[in-house]
Amino acid sequence: MNGTFLAMFGAAPDSVGEAPARANLLGEHTDYNDGFVLPTPLAYRTVVEAGPAPASRRAETVFTMHAAQFGETVERRPGEPKRGDWSDYPLGCLLELAAAGHAIPSLRLAIDSDVPIGAGISSSAALEVAVLRAVRALLDLDLDDVAIARLGQRAENRYVGMQCGIMDQMVASLGTFGQALFLDTRDLVTELVPLPAAERVAVVHCGVAHKLTAGDYNTRRRECEAAAAALGVESLRDVGTDALDRLAALPAPLGRRARHVVTENQRVLDGVAALKAGDIARFGALMDASHASQRDDYEVSIPEIDALADSAKRHGAIGARLTGGGFGGSIVALVENGAYEGWLARVLADRPAARAI
Repeated sequence: MNGTFLAMFGAAPDSVGEAPARANLLGEHTDYNDGFVLPTPLAYRTVVEAGPAPASRRAETVFTMHAAQFGETVERRPGEPKRGDWSDYPLGCLLELAAAGHAIPSLRLAIDSDVPIGAGISSSAALEVAVLRAVRALLDLDLDDVAIARLGQRAENRYVGMQCGIMDQMVASLGTFGQALFLDTRDLVTELVPLPAAERVAVVHCGVAHKLTAGDYNTRRRECEAAAAALGVESLRDVGTDALDRLAALPAPLGRRARHVVTENQRVLDGVAALKAGDIARFGALMDASHASQRDDYEVSIPEIDALADSAKRHGAIGARLTGGGFGGSIVALVENGAYEGWLARVLADRPAARAI
């Protein structure tokens, strides 16, 4: 995907940054509750090439951005309101760099990506981390990979308006292919956990685009915060599975929301233990339970996702669940390597609108 900058601006870029998409194996909607998550990078990636603006464009700060996916070139400036399009993400990252004390001059960005949009595999975090990596290299900024993840999250929270947790940016910044990133989102301690060599992480889109709007997402976050306040804890991370009876006493829907987060945190811990023990059947069962919890307690699934997860299991997946924020998008399934092609063919025959990611 390199070469977009040269084609658009007639000069070679001074720096390049890239970042992958991700699938979350366990731990959905736990990151903004200070909980545990277990994502893994995917082969899809976003590449950002960066260079300074020409001398004639340096009188005022202006960022010229080209996105090959959309065939669009835009100019953005500090202080602009958000537009509600793709350019908000890189602009938000540049504004967060400036807010952190870094001098950000006029510059040009060329963005290319093969990350499917609306698939629930975090195209936004891949874009944020790739932009920040490119600008870090361009300006020789003293930023480690955790700082990059934090800046990307802040851009999404403060400028884009999505009150997401930090999981997606952390796996885009620190993840390693073939391994799951076990992340404690409270203190950002990470551990790489090898994935089984005999099984494949399969991602299948249901055919309905992931449409988690800021309103949907932020409503779920507010419900979790209200549940934590009612329980007298800082966050739902501080509630264990021994307190499930207390959750049942909370008013609807807070009890169900809290039950998902509390049990999902435990599923991540149990899932890490299962991977380390080589107990793949146990890990698959935890994926299945996670999907049921997202469907019934967190209410972020849709019928097309549920039918796809059922088909995946019926045709031999070890485990299958909704991955990503919900309201469309994809499932992630664990499938034996040798069975994958036949499994996928049967699933797609069942669900003609679905497609492999």
